[in-house]
Amino acid sequence: MIKVTYIEFNGTERTVEVEEGVSLMEAAVNNLVPGIDGDCGGMCACATCHVHVEAEWLDKLAPMEEQEDAMLNLAEGRDGSSRLTCQIQATPELDGIRVRTPIGQH
Repeated sequence: MIKVTYIEFNGTERTVEVEEGVSLMEAAVNNLVPGIDGDCGGMCACATCHVHVEAEWLDKLAPMEEQEDAMLNLAEGRDGSSRLTCQIQATPELDGIRVRTPIGQH
């Protein structure tokens, strides 16, 4: 199991254990993590699973593809740490990853 910590915009932390291969969006929705909506069900067709990945984890993620980049252009507050959790799969290399949710998803 891979540990993932979701940090709400207000600082509340919630750590969940995720099976390898499950997206961080699916894990968040299944564990009722506030701030991750996943309206499109993980199809990279919205930006409601936007997070800010803590800096030390960014280089461990798979490169962002064009569709994710386009969807992130719709996300309020996008910055260099922004990713969509539907595009991040839990892997042993990501055990302990920490992501921060924005104030809201649009």
